[in-house]
Amino acid sequence: MNSIDHSAFRPVAIIAALVALAAAAPPPAQTEGDAYTRYELLAPGSGKFRILYEVTATTPGARHYFNPIRKGSIATDERVTDRATGRPLRFDVVDGAVARSGGLAGAEPDGQYIRVTLARPVPADGEARVLIDKTYADPKSYRSDGDTITFDRSLGIKRNAIVLPPGYRPIAVNYPSQVLQEADGRIKLSFWNTSPAAAPLVVTARRMAATAAVPPDLAERLQERAAQTREIVYYLRDPDTHSFDLTHDYTETQAGIGTYTNIVRTGSRVSNPSARDLDTGESLKTEMLKGAGIAQAGGNAPGATAETEAVLFHFKPPAAGESRRLRISETYTDPQRYRRVGDTLVWDRSFGRPVNAVILPAGWALTNSSVPVTISRLADGRMRLDTVNPRTDELAMLVSARRE
Repeated sequence: MNSIDHSAFRPVAIIAALVALAAAAPPPAQTEGDAYTRYELLAPGSGKFRILYEVTATTPGARHYFNPIRKGSIATDERVTDRATGRPLRFDVVDGAVARSGGLAGAEPDGQYIRVTLARPVPADGEARVLIDKTYADPKSYRSDGDTITFDRSLGIKRNAIVLPPGYRPIAVNYPSQVLQEADGRIKLSFWNTSPAAAPLVVTARRMAATAAVPPDLAERLQERAAQTREIVYYLRDPDTHSFDLTHDYTETQAGIGTYTNIVRTGSRVSNPSARDLDTGESLKTEMLKGAGIAQAGGNAPGATAETEAVLFHFKPPAAGESRRLRISETYTDPQRYRRVGDTLVWDRSFGRPVNAVILPAGWALTNSSVPVTISRLADGRMRLDTVNPRTDELAMLVSARRE
């Protein structure tokens, strides 16, 4: 009787075991960023409001994104769009068990979730930008009393805008907000919640006579701060080098624009420029130019002199309805704004954008920050300082640190 060589079956068994383990392993937890919500209050008395929710899926390799349907609200008229291309995305409504199995760890068993099928898997260290458009019916959150309406809702997303119905003006708002008139005359209340808690927002408005549009010469000063999408992170090198790396995330929405111009600040020297499209992971062409060469290459540098230096980043221009999300990387050397004084690291720089972060060099601990920051430690032990400026002015940040 012939014996059976069981060793021939071992690779098959091992592969089967590995496949079984992979199938049993939980999926990566869903991560996201850059969330912004616009609430458009519909006809008074309807209890309905339209929600336009911009969010970025950031889990590498993820093929789906899950968005909860808030309990107590009835969702209708759902549409989902890929913000990079402007094209619709497939979606369905699933229960909490499905959402949890897809990576939404906190999904509640009795909850409902919009499951969005992304246009492409999220690139490594990249993003997938989504727009979820839906209408909620929730009379408890949005109610009327005669000619007065009230929007009373706890908002966990940090960037929000509430657009009043035509003809309504705010008479009470409990959270500091920009008040902006839109092109169609509607009033928008926009804010950036800089606290770790949800904002218990209460807005009261009343029907009033129409008002004239803002004069064109003032429009530039009335830009919505919470809608801005630029994020800048500074990675400080040893202070004796006066150098720091930075990444600057930027979204281009203008059709036909295929170049971003970064003017180098006076007193700074730039090196090692690179860039990529966060939606696709594609590397982009960069070039460093001075003076007249900036405009000749298609850059935007009004008032440039022979000494003006700029880095140009070239990308595929978006068509109408499309956008490009870019990550620009550079190294700066700036002895005036980043230096050592004795044993103390000194970072002294002003920020015009609302979202900035500074990462101290390894082995350095924070001793002073002139502006409020949240503090965290990276996996490698470096200290990260995050700051948000919801105002429209510049933020002058002075930081000092000592060796640990």
